[in-house]
Amino acid sequence: MTKIFTDYQERWLTGIGLLALVGFIGWIDSFFVMWVFLGVIYMLAFYEAMKLFKLVSPAAYFWAVLLWISAYFYPNPDDLFFLVAIIFGASIAYLHNFDKRLILPFLYPVSGILFFLILYKDFGIQAMFWLLVTVALTDVGAFFTGKAIGKTKFSDTSPNKTLEGVIGGIIVATIFGTYVGLYIAPFWIALIVTLVTAVASVFGDLFESYLKREAGVKDSGDLLPGHGGILDRIDGYLFGAPMMLIALRAFL
Repeated sequence: MTKIFTDYQERWLTGIGLLALVGFIGWIDSFFVMWVFLGVIYMLAFYEAMKLFKLVSPAAYFWAVLLWISAYFYPNPDDLFFLVAIIFGASIAYLHNFDKRLILPFLYPVSGILFFLILYKDFGIQAMFWLLVTVALTDVGAFFTGKAIGKTKFSDTSPNKTLEGVIGGIIVATIFGTYVGLYIAPFWIALIVTLVTAVASVFGDLFESYLKREAGVKDSGDLLPGHGGILDRIDGYLFGAPMMLIALRAFL
């Protein structure tokens, strides 16, 4: 155990610092503060995604900022993504030299981060804490289980990830995440929502690994010591947040 902490000391320390910051934001529990905090993450993640997709477009940043400002005032921020899709579709049809790939960073990570904001808006800070616990324990559980008994490769996309680790992470997250979810939903609903969120987060992590392999880079950035970039830290949440919101809307 000591060796694991020593070998990954920088990663653990950064993680603890991030948890403290997130905890402080949660303690304030203000929609404006949450919007500002997620907005910073949103723009940094957007910048990293533009690099991963090898895109250069100052106009894309303008639309990204405008979209996030609109999300503060508009009652249903998830609608805004479809508005962006309509604008892009119209632009592609009208401007024949329009780069179709510019929709990609709005698909990932923008749409996922919008769901963060909607989850908080619709279900409060308890849901954000539920999401945090579920995704974090999926990652941590997979790490320790994989180190202990991992033998079977999970996917060629992420060679270091093992099937045993993934299953262990999902089980750990489901057990503890369900308990947190009881503050919002009855037991069976909390169990199902936690399970599907944990599974989704695994593939969120895998998807970002795929993007990095396609781009030929190890990390999406270098902002977070021991973790890489913002996308490296929130990849599981970008799939987990939409899944949790969809499941909660379906069952509650």
